[in-house]
Amino acid sequence: MPLPPPFPRKLLAPRHWPAWLAVACIRLVVCLPSRWILALGAAFSAAATPLLRARRHVIARNLELCFPELDPPRREALRREATREMGRMLGEFALGWFASDRKLARLHVTLEGLEHLEAARANGRGVLLVGGHFSHLELCARLVSRKLRIAGMYRRMDSDVFEYMVLRARLRYADTMFDKDQLRATVKYLRRGGTVWYAPDQDMRGKDSVFAPFFGIPASTITATHHLARLSGAAVMPFFHRRTPEGGYALRLEAPLDNFPGDDVVADTTRVNTAIERMVREAPVQYLWAHKRFKTRPPGAPPVY
Repeated sequence: MPLPPPFPRKLLAPRHWPAWLAVACIRLVVCLPSRWILALGAAFSAAATPLLRARRHVIARNLELCFPELDPPRREALRREATREMGRMLGEFALGWFASDRKLARLHVTLEGLEHLEAARANGRGVLLVGGHFSHLELCARLVSRKLRIAGMYRRMDSDVFEYMVLRARLRYADTMFDKDQLRATVKYLRRGGTVWYAPDQDMRGKDSVFAPFFGIPASTITATHHLARLSGAAVMPFFHRRTPEGGYALRLEAPLDNFPGDDVVADTTRVNTAIERMVREAPVQYLWAHKRFKTRPPGAPPVY
């Protein structure tokens, strides 16, 4: 198990006390039964809906763009439930960070497709587990780590207190955590046969992104999956996860993408987006629709939000 990060004494400064209070409240909430935590989160989001006008608009617009075949009442029902899902996401993040192993062992979890990862490892290959930004992504990363050792890629948090506490929590179950800029270290880890989980499905801009379709819409997407696979020789394996109606979690590792990477970075990025789109269609309500996935537009294209 990796060593926890050293405690920075600067976090004791009074300006960080509100963040420490928030951490304490989260830890108290985690003491509740898991079903209660999710129910409280959903109730909180429903109560806060009048204050979330901007996010309600983003959710509604994303659903309109991605599911044009649905009639307005069905999309509105999806929007309401997706808004509640934002609160459940807070609860599931808290469980992923701070719940005890004993508490998580009581969740009903199924895992399919482990043989695909074992086959890749038997061939000496590292594995990139490619997932999406679902409400339970943090919790499911921890749940899958009960069966296999993984590392993760992440963005640093704005709060120094949460950055310290969350990194410390993640290192309880992960081999290591790579900042999004630590590509060289990530490649070395993959070359040694490691398994890295990350989600490349948020709006990106700059030289390391291309426009690739997501639900048929050009979406600015990071090209890291193509480059990491090319530089490390790792297999790229879609990692599906969803919350079941009974309150458990269904995890699934799919067979590695064939002939990946290819010579065309846009084609490879499109294949990754297609895999994530399939994940979303399996559990559309549980996806993070509040993110402005189509904020960056191709040259000349009008804004959609």
